[in-house]
Amino acid sequence: MADGRSITGIVGAAIAAVIGINAAAERNAAGEITTAGAVDVFEVHVGDCFNDEAFENTEISELPAVPCSEPHDNEVYATFDIAGEWPGEERVEELAYEGCLDRFAAAIGKGYEDSVIDYTTLYPSEGSWKQRNDREVVCVGYHMEYEELTGSILGSRR
Repeated sequence: MADGRSITGIVGAAIAAVIGINAAAERNAAGEITTAGAVDVFEVHVGDCFNDEAFENTEISELPAVPCSEPHDNEVYATFDIAGEWPGEERVEELAYEGCLDRFAAAIGKGYEDSVIDYTTLYPSEGSWKQRNDREVVCVGYHMEYEELTGSILGSRR
C-alpha cells in the first residue's frame, strides 16, 4: 500500500491562509498548467503537477501547481467520487486508497507493484463532505524514492 502521506481533507472552506502561493496558476486552452501558481483543490485536473508544500497542512485548500515540464514532486493521475452517506473517516481513507490503487495501472501504464511511482490520496474531511457536498478523491503519484519528476507520469510506464 502507499506510504501513508494521506491527507484528511479536500476542504476549501476550512483554510483561508494557505501555503504561500498567492497568484493563481494559468492554464492553456487544453487545460494544462502553463504558469506556476495556486490551484484550488476543487479545480484540480488529472495531469496537474504540484510540489510537496501542499502536504504541510492537514487540510488543504490549494495546491502549489507547476507545469509538468518543470521539475515537480507530484502529479494527479485520477479523480473519483465516493457515493452515499458519510461512512466515517477511516472508511473514507480506505475507499480512497482502494480506488486510487484500482486506477493506478490504467493511468501509469504499469502495475503498482512493478512501478517506481507510489501514490497517496487527497480525500474529503467530514466537514467538507457535509458543508460542501464534497465526495471527490484525488489520486496523486510521486516517485517512491522522492526523486523529482519531470514530464507527466500518465502513461509513462515508470
